[in-house]
Amino acid sequence: MRDLVKALSELESQLEAAYGVTLNEAMVLCSVGNDTVSAGDITSCTGMTPSHVSKTIRSVEEKGLLLRKLGETDKRQMYFVLTRKGKNCLGRIKEKGIEPPEWLAALFARPA
Repeated sequence: MRDLVKALSELESQLEAAYGVTLNEAMVLCSVGNDTVSAGDITSCTGMTPSHVSKTIRSVEEKGLLLRKLGETDKRQMYFVLTRKGKNCLGRIKEKGIEPPEWLAALFARPA
C-alpha cells in the first residue's frame, strides 16, 4: 500500500511540474474532454466523492481550465466545459504524457 501511495504521489508531482495540474485536476480534465458534462458525470467518471469533485472543479475553474454553464432547459442544473486553455492543457498531457513511476509502469503498458 505504501508503494502505491508513493508512486501516485510521484505521478502527481510530475503532472504538477509539467502541466500545472494535480492528479485529480487531470482526471477532471479527462472526464470533461470535448463534452459538456454535469458534476454527477464527473463524479461517476472519476470515482471521487461529490464533495471532492466540487472542490476539484473549483480549483480547475480558478486555473482558467474549466467553464461553468447553466442548463438550457433547467437553470438549476450546472454543466462544465473545458476552456481553450483547458483543452490545450489536456492536449499536451495526451500528446506528451508523463513518465510513470516504475512501480506503476506496468499499468500504463499498452498491450501488444
